[in-house]
Amino acid sequence: MNRLSLLSAKATTRTLLAGALLTGTAARAQTNAVPDRRWGSWLVGTVVLPAGPRGWGGYAEVQTRSDAMLRRFFYSELKAGVSYEVAKNFSALLGGGRYATSDYRDLKAGPLNTEGRLWQQLTLTQFTARLKLEHRYRFEQRWYHFRDDITPPGQRDYRTRMRYRFNAVLPLNQPSIGPRTLYLSAYDEVFFNPRGPFFERNRVYAGAGYQLDEHWTLQAGWVNQANYTAANNRNGTFTPQSTAAKNNLVLSVSYRLGRPATDPERQHIPHQLD
Repeated sequence: MNRLSLLSAKATTRTLLAGALLTGTAARAQTNAVPDRRWGSWLVGTVVLPAGPRGWGGYAEVQTRSDAMLRRFFYSELKAGVSYEVAKNFSALLGGGRYATSDYRDLKAGPLNTEGRLWQQLTLTQFTARLKLEHRYRFEQRWYHFRDDITPPGQRDYRTRMRYRFNAVLPLNQPSIGPRTLYLSAYDEVFFNPRGPFFERNRVYAGAGYQLDEHWTLQAGWVNQANYTAANNRNGTFTPQSTAAKNNLVLSVSYRLGRPATDPERQHIPHQLD
């Protein structure tokens, strides 16, 4: 690995992150942006069973989010998935989960709404001399139940959504990801909703992680999530599309279950599975 290749990889990562930030900023500039000055936090715990060559794998994850830094927790996720490696560096996954949003001032009252979600996912990874790239495509089916809704019991609001994420990981002290590896990570993910607004959400992330050994990985970073509300014309009053954006601290820990190493050259990307 020569110095020129390393500098090129670092420049590529900076370019990707800068492009993602500019895209999100430009999109918010064209709408009524409503930034939230209070930082929130996301805490994520994941257990991963890596897929072997042409084999099955899976994962389970728990996540909670807060409206303020490490307090005012209002949101939780419980999800799991089964994956299959279709070909080297190309995998498919079927996942599902339960998502609940509550009022942090009255958690005992139960969730304001709950969502059951099922999704299908394809992931393509690319490994250059140093930079690790990931393209993830996801199609979601979502069933909602609102606590105070007048909808008859047993009926749920149904929605679909498409997502695409481009993720880049750059190991710093080693040429590949492995035990005792420090790395940088950045991604941009866009969410598309057929019911509108078509461009529903943009999520930009930048952070750093450390893989302690064959099993444990720690990661911390920043994520900005911007939600877009469609323009509407009700009762003769036109309201343009608006944007609500929030910065969050993300802390995650991941545990990879042991599996015999059938391919010593095999690499993985320590990405967030959300």
